Amino acid sequence: MKSEDNYYLAALARCRGLGSRNIQKLLGKFPSAAAIWQAPREALYLVGGLSSQQVQNLLRFRKENQLLPEQLAEQCQRLGISLCSITQGNYPNILKEIFDPPVVFYYRGQLQPEAVRVAMVGARRFTPYGESTALEFGKQLAAAGLTVVSGAARGIDTASHKGALKTGRTVAVLGCGVDVAYPAENKRLLQEIPERGGVVLSEYGPGTIPLPIFFPARNRIISGLSQGTLVVEAARHSGSLITAELSLSEGRDVFAIPGSIYSTTSQGCNHLIQQGAKLVQEPVDVLVEYGLAAPPKAKMKRQFTPEERQIWQVLSFEHPLTIDEIFDSLPDGEMSNLAFLLLQMELKGLVIENELHAYRRAERE
Repeated sequence: MKSEDNYYLAALARCRGLGSRNIQKLLGKFPSAAAIWQAPREALYLVGGLSSQQVQNLLRFRKENQLLPEQLAEQCQRLGISLCSITQGNYPNILKEIFDPPVVFYYRGQLQPEAVRVAMVGARRFTPYGESTALEFGKQLAAAGLTVVSGAARGIDTASHKGALKTGRTVAVLGCGVDVAYPAENKRLLQEIPERGGVVLSEYGPGTIPLPIFFPARNRIISGLSQGTLVVEAARHSGSLITAELSLSEGRDVFAIPGSIYSTTSQGCNHLIQQGAKLVQEPVDVLVEYGLAAPPKAKMKRQFTPEERQIWQVLSFEHPLTIDEIFDSLPDGEMSNLAFLLLQMELKGLVIENELHAYRRAERE
């Protein structure tokens, strides 16, 4: 398929009620997507496979959007967005295998079709345990050569991407256009992913705003791109479990990190383990499934001032502390420049500040 034909295919994908499976049937009957876009009414009826209503919808959509293929081509070129169609060689084969693969997707960054990918998903409202686990697993899995796939949502998704970016590649699958930053606080993250060898992709065209209906459909791409899905932290009825269920339905691996039986944010993971998901306690539990070894752990070279060492000793990896809690835990009970010292330690990579402005150690002992 010629590259310009991709934009006719992208235009067809925007026709409501047509669907990717019907578009693929049409591609088997017509020589190109452009030929489908330009086919007369009689030809569309004669090929079979489409209902009368679907033919009418397509004819009406074409009439109202005659210049859409050309407009999409211009828009993508202007915004630096690439388009990949299911007929192209760089379309990931693993994504073709799912029940309803997107016929096209838009992307920014570098596609690596044959990369070994694992999805990491979880709650938007996470605990410090979930955040630190997602950061650590994202970092270790990417360092071992896996590409971490997630949805760039608040919470576990964001932590997974950030962890992976420290050592390797990550893929963000959006429920909006790839030129739209959602959530807004992830604007820099979504710029950084393609800059550092990863990919931001979506089946929705440029400028598409996020709508609730788009996210369940987005989840099938997250699981579809991945050999397995790791659920880090999720409530019993979390949307993250949809991704795990999709992964199961496609015969892919499902992993889950256990949590406290008293934590509502771990009930979903614990339930998945009951249902047969592989219990994961450390990154190597995932890596062995794909014949990969854990990377050698680099020892952080820590250089502390005496005051920084006092702060370090009251912090932990799992439980972030606010400035007031740190102050109260210091042996002297006074350190007037505590906020400045924490900033310096963050710049050195010794501590991490979370969204609630609480601090923890950057690595486990």
